Formats: sequence, C-alpha cells, structure tokens
Amino acid sequence: MKRGLEFAGAVSLFALRVITNVFRAPFELNEIWRQMGEMGVRSLPLVAAAGLALGVVMTLHTRSTLVTFGAEAMIPKLQSLSFFVEIGPLVTALLVSGRVGAGIGAVLANMRATEQIDAIEVLSIDSFKLLVVPRVVACIIVLPLLTTFMNTAGLLGGYVSEYTLSHLSLRLYVTRAFSDLSWSNFIPPTLKTMAFGFLIGTVSSYFGYTTNEGAEGVGRAATNSVVVSSLLVILADVILVKIIFLIFPESAI
Repeated sequence: MKRGLEFAGAVSLFALRVITNVFRAPFELNEIWRQMGEMGVRSLPLVAAAGLALGVVMTLHTRSTLVTFGAEAMIPKLQSLSFFVEIGPLVTALLVSGRVGAGIGAVLANMRATEQIDAIEVLSIDSFKLLVVPRVVACIIVLPLLTTFMNTAGLLGGYVSEYTLSHLSLRLYVTRAFSDLSWSNFIPPTLKTMAFGFLIGTVSSYFGYTTNEGAEGVGRAATNSVVVSSLLVILADVILVKIIFLIFPESAI
C-alpha cells in the first residue's frame, strides 16, 4: 500500500510537471512533429490490421444472431456504434500503449543508462522539456487521429465481410451504418483518447526518465510502461464513459 501510494504521488507530480512545461517556451515544435511521425505513421499498419480484423470478426459473430431474429439490416448500425463508442478508442489506446509506450520507456531509459540525458543537461538544456514534453504532446495529438483511422478500418472490414456474405452494396451499408448516428456518438469517445494519450505518454516517460538501474532498467522500464499505462487506460475508460453518459445522455446505446 505504501509503495503504491508513493508511486501514485510520484507519477502525479511528474504529470503536473509535464502540464506546467507544456505552456512554457521553448515549445520544441520540430521535436513534437518528429514524435508524431514516429508514433502515428509507424502505428498505422498495426491499427489498420487490427481494425480490419475486428470489423470482420464482429460481423461474423453478430450476423448469425441477428439473422435469426430477422434483423440483419441492423448489422452496419451495430458495427458503427460499437466502433465509434467503445471498441475503436479502447483498442487503439491499448495498441499504442503496447507499441509506443514500450518504445518511450525503453528509449528514455537507455538514454539515462548511457548518460545521454546527463550530457544534455551539462549543455544547459532542459532535458525534461526536450525529451518528455514533446512525447506526451505527440501522444495526445496522435491518439484521436489513430482512433478515427481504426474506426474507418473497422467499418471497412465489416463491409468486406457483409459483402462477401450478402453482396450488400457499399452505399446501402454506409447509409445503414450512419442512419441514426449522431455527433455525440463520435466526438466525445474520440476526444477521450486525448486523456489516454496523456496517460500513456506520461507514465511511459516517467518509467524511462526516472530509471536509475543502468542497463538492466531498460527492459524493466519498457515492461512497466506497457503494463501500468494499459491498466490506467482501462481504468480511465470506465470513468470517462460514465462522465460522457452524464454530459451526453443521448450517446448511451
């Protein structure tokens, strides 16, 4: 219990330091842009493959049940609501937590172990501002974009599966998928991934930046980054879903 509270306090202070430094010059825009490319572009194949696979699997699972009740016309709508409201944001965050979180933790821990961070500070450069803040900001910006890409891939996978089974036209599939969909079903769940990005970037940077175990700490930092950030994303998702339902009751399905 004591160690857990100490960890929570240390991460909270680290997160507060990130927030205060985000609004303080210099803003390191070039580094933020570079990190966005590293996190976003290189994560697209993984997100696309996961979205397509989930879209196909969801259609196959739901179709057999809905056809029994004569409700196969609801398949596109169920697919879009499922991805926009929950599957897209959560799965994207967990994928990014595994790929990007581990990378951030390992890179910063390796820089700490090889004294590169100490060398940066010797040059009178704020290593925290240069290494941590751009990664957190990039995570916050990239997560909603990747989530939108995941949603699109999921709908595409669902359409491919549905077309293979029933030869449904693309126009009719899209019409049914977006027939009763409102902006409250899309915007709040997508924007909540910015909180996921903040958690992933902050926790992963914390484990990498604060490690003091030398070379052995690199692997440990990468593992802890994935495990802890994934758990916090799931916990935050439960809280944020409840908040979204309170603010936008019409988004509940």
